[in-house]
Amino acid sequence: MDDEYEKFIRRMNPPRVVIDNESCKNATVIQVDSANKHGILLEVVQILTDLNFIITKAYICSDGGWFMDVFNVTNQDGNKITEEPILDYIMKSLGPDSCFASSMRRSVGVTTGMDHTSIELIGSDRPGLLSEVSAVLTNLRCNVVNAEVWTHNTRAAAIMQVTDDETGGAIADAEKLSMIKKLLCNVLRGSNKSRDAKTLLSHGVTHTDRRLHQLMFADRDYERAAGDGSDDKERPNVNVVNWQDKDYSVVTIRCKDRPKLLFDTICTLTDMQYVVFHGNVDTEGPEAYQEYCIRHIDGSPVKSDAERQRVIQCLEAAIERRVSEGLKLELCTTDRVGLLSNVTRIFRENSLTVTRAEVSTRAGKALNTFYVRDSSGYPVDTKIIESVRQTIGQTILRVKGSPEELNPVQQESPTRFLFGGLFKSRSFCNFGSVRSYS
Repeated sequence: MDDEYEKFIRRMNPPRVVIDNESCKNATVIQVDSANKHGILLEVVQILTDLNFIITKAYICSDGGWFMDVFNVTNQDGNKITEEPILDYIMKSLGPDSCFASSMRRSVGVTTGMDHTSIELIGSDRPGLLSEVSAVLTNLRCNVVNAEVWTHNTRAAAIMQVTDDETGGAIADAEKLSMIKKLLCNVLRGSNKSRDAKTLLSHGVTHTDRRLHQLMFADRDYERAAGDGSDDKERPNVNVVNWQDKDYSVVTIRCKDRPKLLFDTICTLTDMQYVVFHGNVDTEGPEAYQEYCIRHIDGSPVKSDAERQRVIQCLEAAIERRVSEGLKLELCTTDRVGLLSNVTRIFRENSLTVTRAEVSTRAGKALNTFYVRDSSGYPVDTKIIESVRQTIGQTILRVKGSPEELNPVQQESPTRFLFGGLFKSRSFCNFGSVRSYS
């Protein structure tokens, strides 16, 4: 569908958004009706997720040419959304004057970044990798202003936004950019020659979470080596069966609930070129249950057992990538060049490995979150944490949670180093019960 025809369809059928704070006792209900197209569900979920809403329930129906979704949402404290500026923003973001229904050729939920250079990294995970990457950037006089780092299944991916220390803006020197790419590739490759390491530089736009999913998906982090020691009990429960009468494949997911879970699953299905025609999502206490009726973009359900297994593996990986293993540490201090390098070096020298990291800078303040574990795979020692805090500054680095609360690390944990229902007995949208399939 070209842009002009899409704009015409949009003018004839503008999106309709209803925000209801009356019908549900404990959540704000947001209903979105719009002309249907591939990827629109992900765009709407992305907007709600970027507002840090908790989606407690979702009802999805997009059969035919119309998209009708209902979301029950709360803020991070579990309360309804009542602030007028936020309600106005929702209407502008999802309503007739929004751009969310624009062409999928553009990235979803992107933010401009012309004042920085974006670095995308993918490579083999190992202890101290984030420290080495940060040291390279510091030596090249680059300041990390924002970063998101994930590790999963022996792989590590990161998106880092850096500025030139001399100019405070994006890096314009072509020779310097080439050197950054070369040195970071060497660091990522390390001694592992069997897997590729990639470094990409840009001044463009990106949506960090979706891009991280795409990087790890393209790197095939969902493939598990034989005898990797993974505990099946800890994995998400994902199942895919064909519903022959309706020519759908039905995906069911049951796992521990957490923020952004819905985005992670919808993002993966969309990037795998599947369309969600019907869906129902609910969170029951600490557990989340999701069920989707899908077809490939070519109109076919899952065709083979190999394809079914691939869908299951990719959804498991999408859920696991954002799971935060380890002790949570929060750092808040005045930003400076080399700060991330210094902090991660101290972690490495104290045998701590980072499994996930979020780095941000606001008004000259560095606000960083790290999830760390002992490099040997054992629970973090309280004495080590206190020693690290004394070195960095006890008012600068704070512990969230208690080392004693960490479970003993399973056999697979040392491989994560770096940076470290529904439709149960009722139908929805008049498409019938899906309790039994053939």
